[in-house]
Amino acid sequence: MSESIRVAIADADEQTRMAEARLIALAEETDLVCEAADSETLLRQVEEKRPHVVLLDSNLPGVGASECARMIHDIDPSVILVFTVSEGDTLDAVELDGFDCLAKPFVTERALETMRRVRESLRTVREGPGEAVPPLHIRPNGQRLMLRHKDGVAFVDQNDILLVQREDRSTVIYAEGGARYVVPETLSEMDERLSDAIFFRCHKGYIVNLNKISAMEPYGRWTYVIKLVGTRQTALITHEKFEELARMFG
Repeated sequence: MSESIRVAIADADEQTRMAEARLIALAEETDLVCEAADSETLLRQVEEKRPHVVLLDSNLPGVGASECARMIHDIDPSVILVFTVSEGDTLDAVELDGFDCLAKPFVTERALETMRRVRESLRTVREGPGEAVPPLHIRPNGQRLMLRHKDGVAFVDQNDILLVQREDRSTVIYAEGGARYVVPETLSEMDERLSDAIFFRCHKGYIVNLNKISAMEPYGRWTYVIKLVGTRQTALITHEKFEELARMFG
């Protein structure tokens, strides 16, 4: 990959952060860009440093691991979360959209294998837009949306919308021709407006146009990445939603 993986580490314990920093130094094409001892600092750094990956302690002081994960993905849903847990702690990494879960103290080989899989997953995302494929049996209904966005008002055919996602605590619509609209609605409100004959809520941070999907590939233990026709934008789909989609097209 031409760009190194930017990693943030978040743990209240300084010795643990030092151990994580050593692991990152051993991993290929990986740079430590920031570290935090509490969730408030971490969230500020995620906005400023834009890491690809966050090593997130399940007991990080502040808002709690679950809320911190949600807030990170509200800033950037593509951030990979690797949770770190102490002996005796329990964490539902699947529920929190985690890529992996590492037990402390870290086993070097196990942690480096996780970083290798992170690198491979990011390489998959960066490979570019999907290729055109025959259309699915979904049929567009031709409805148009009036979108109030920060630069005015736009009228957009629903079938021209590629995906809708949360980004920088806002809802962003990506459409054909490179169009991008930042709208005031929440993702759930947009989900209500969009035709369920065309769109699918695949993740808490993404809605995709089913006619624009070209491929889905594994992305961590419990998530897949969706590639879309004609764009470098990608989306994530949880395992649960993947199974739901498989039943729809079964």
